[in-house]
Amino acid sequence: MPRILIVEDEDIIRSAVRKLLQHAGYDVADVGSVEEAEQNHEPDQFDLIISDLRLPGAAGTELINRAPNTPVLIMTSYASLRSAVDSMKMGAVEYIAKPFDHDEMLAAVENILARKPRYPTEESGNTPTAPESSDPANIMYGSCEPMERVFTLIRKVAPTETTVLIQGESGTGKELAARALHLLSPRASKPLISVNCAAIPESLIESELFGHEKGAFTGAVSARTGLIEAADGGSLFLDEIGELPAEAQARLLRVLQESEIRRVGSTQSLSVNVRMIAATHRNLKAMTRSGEFREDLYYRLNVMQIRIPPLRERQSDILGLARRFIKRQGEKMGKPGLNLSPEAMRALERHRWPGNVRELENAIERATILCDGDVITPSLLDLDSEGGDEHIPETLVEGNNEQTRARDADSANDLSLEDYFQHFVLENQDKMSETELAQKLGISRKSLWERRQRLGIPRKKSSGN
Repeated sequence: MPRILIVEDEDIIRSAVRKLLQHAGYDVADVGSVEEAEQNHEPDQFDLIISDLRLPGAAGTELINRAPNTPVLIMTSYASLRSAVDSMKMGAVEYIAKPFDHDEMLAAVENILARKPRYPTEESGNTPTAPESSDPANIMYGSCEPMERVFTLIRKVAPTETTVLIQGESGTGKELAARALHLLSPRASKPLISVNCAAIPESLIESELFGHEKGAFTGAVSARTGLIEAADGGSLFLDEIGELPAEAQARLLRVLQESEIRRVGSTQSLSVNVRMIAATHRNLKAMTRSGEFREDLYYRLNVMQIRIPPLRERQSDILGLARRFIKRQGEKMGKPGLNLSPEAMRALERHRWPGNVRELENAIERATILCDGDVITPSLLDLDSEGGDEHIPETLVEGNNEQTRARDADSANDLSLEDYFQHFVLENQDKMSETELAQKLGISRKSLWERRQRLGIPRKKSSGN
């Protein structure tokens, strides 16, 4: 059983992460500072250290040097994201931004431990063995023919340096495909930096991606490393690249053409060695015709295209995915042995899944929470209100929002989780920022953006449009 040390001074966060990892089957210890970690434990004897970046006394990055044989996962808030990137340059294996979803944390832990070589114990005397080969079928689930084609493409293109464009609707698992491409590549021991282009404010995207020099703009009190530079030697995953502003597109094109970046406010270029993986749910080819996306950048990105099929095209995978999610959620919540009733199975197979795999996972999580016995029934899945044939499609246009508002008002006394989300966002987006909306809903900015995309609720422009 892998041993994990959590170093976090916030009691609530430390306790939540500890319980999450214990439910997932890990042996977990937790402390509040680097000093406490060294006093009470031997950090180098753990398989993984998860540490907050900012701690009382020594910073979390100190553990990189004090436990050189143990990978360190840094937790950070969005406000200190650049410092987290700097920590990766110092040797942290990965970072995760707060607030993070439970599945994000578990996925990060699983991937780090999969890459970590297994060293012999004093008792065994065995020679070190390399980690088992990562296979896309171990990272993504699928036994249907469309997913087998995806796995075949990933296996073929991953060992190359080819730029990959992943196409697929929101919730289909594009980020998992990017992770499989990275873990199967010769760059697997180097960082995979994931960036959701839509989740970063437009005014900050260039600084975040390319870094900046001291004094480059108001508030730039020191030079900062960008995310592309932090991915040097590894892979850069740009999710929802169709949301990238025009000027950032031009800068990214230079990275692909010349393998170099120029920090905001700098006159000097820096060489970078980065494997680019991009993803989008939008039609980039159509966007080039309308002038929204650079045609030359599109062709640079679209060297190899991998399309992740929506769940409605993976009929034979639905029950298999559901059982995997039930097992995972049951272990996390202390409810092992849960099963689907025959009626629930039929309901899952009939549903159209406009939110794809993510919607299925959310339905299973909700049902697991509500289930009092050993059998999950259709009523616990709540699929009728979550979206059957009459669910709002992803292609909902802005003009339909008044219909949505009226419908939500009519059903205010009987709102599903998705109905409540739509109702709350539509009623409050004119007076709240995206950050405030996400905080009130108890989700991350990335989750807020993804739900907007899935439900067809466009962001309000700063001009008031």
